[in-house]
Amino acid sequence: MSNKLERLKAMTDVVADTGDIEAIRTFQPQDATTNPSLLLKAAALPHYAMLLKEARDWAAGQGGSDSERLANCCDRFAVDVGREILEIVPGRISTEVDARLSFDTSATISRARKLVGLYEAAGVSRDRILIKIASTWEGIRAGEQLEREGINCNLTLLFGFAQAAACADAGVYLVSPFVGRILDWHLANTDLVINSPEDDPGVISVRRIYQYYKAHDYTTVVMGASFRNTGEIEALAGCDRLTISPDLLAALAADTAPLARRLTPLDAHSADAREESAEAGFRLQLNYDAMATAKLAEGIRNFISDQLKLEQLISQP
Repeated sequence: MSNKLERLKAMTDVVADTGDIEAIRTFQPQDATTNPSLLLKAAALPHYAMLLKEARDWAAGQGGSDSERLANCCDRFAVDVGREILEIVPGRISTEVDARLSFDTSATISRARKLVGLYEAAGVSRDRILIKIASTWEGIRAGEQLEREGINCNLTLLFGFAQAAACADAGVYLVSPFVGRILDWHLANTDLVINSPEDDPGVISVRRIYQYYKAHDYTTVVMGASFRNTGEIEALAGCDRLTISPDLLAALAADTAPLARRLTPLDAHSADAREESAEAGFRLQLNYDAMATAKLAEGIRNFISDQLKLEQLISQP
């Protein structure tokens, strides 16, 4: 008897939101995603002790200042973790640019090129890599340029429609709207009552983006992320991709109830007119979206915090 995870895989590309090799082997996703928070967890696992040591040794051999060696070590560790994951998954790995560069287009482009160069030096072609970048105006512009260079991007920390529209207009490969964090904000800041996933503002947001992209023939992939429960995932069955944590993958695998497709390109329609994104309009729309403004800023701060913790861990002898 099939389970919900198997049924979901028949209609959506399932992506593992983890750096845990054993979990990836167990659930056999198409792709996998990492970020500073997941790399911090991975660095504490015995499985990655040798990769961490090799990254330290390699960075030391590159020379440069202490900060440059630390950045090299973090980048090399991220790439080595990604490379090992790619030995298991048939698709792509998403590797994130340092979140401290979220408001610096040129620095983001430079770091992305560096990460791709490290992958290619390790024998991994760029068609198996997605560079994760925060969906700030500067990050979206970096993604636009990188796509022109043949470097595909995953625009992350996406909470508002203005971000989604600008990303599609920039021609980025994939966006990651964060379902659960949108819900978190509404529960903390409004009187919203959730009776079912149909009421979930994160689910509603992803459906709107999906409908908009399909109705206006954008090729940008929609990958729902940051789920709080399996109900959110089931409500988005049929979305291009969904990146899911190991605990929720396990819950889906243990459930043998039916799972219906909820999204399909053939049924796509959108009340949102297609128009090109200009910087002033983007910033104004984002400013009016209190949830997206708050969660984007918080997400960047949290990723920076975990990046600093990773650097502290790496710096230990």
